[in-house]
Amino acid sequence: MTPLDSIYAKLTEILREVFDDDTITATPELTAGQVEGWDSFAHLRVMFTVEQAFGVSFSASQMSGLKNVGELAALIESRLAAR
Repeated sequence: MTPLDSIYAKLTEILREVFDDDTITATPELTAGQVEGWDSFAHLRVMFTVEQAFGVSFSASQMSGLKNVGELAALIESRLAAR
C-alpha cells in the first residue's frame, strides 16, 4: 500500500464516520455535492477530523479552495512530506 493509498483509506474511514454512511468511499473524483449532507458545517467537521487524524493543519483558504477529495489527499500528502 502506497502512502497515498493509506491516505484514501483513512479518508474513507473519516467520511463514513462524519456522515454515518458506510457506503462512502474516498476517491479522487469525489466531491461534496455527491455526499448527502455535506454542507459548509459538515465540511468544517470533515476538515477538523482530517487535521486531527493526520496531525496536520490547513489554512482557511486551503480548506475552502478544495474542489474534490483528490485535492484534499494531495494536500495531506504534501503536509506529511513537509514534516
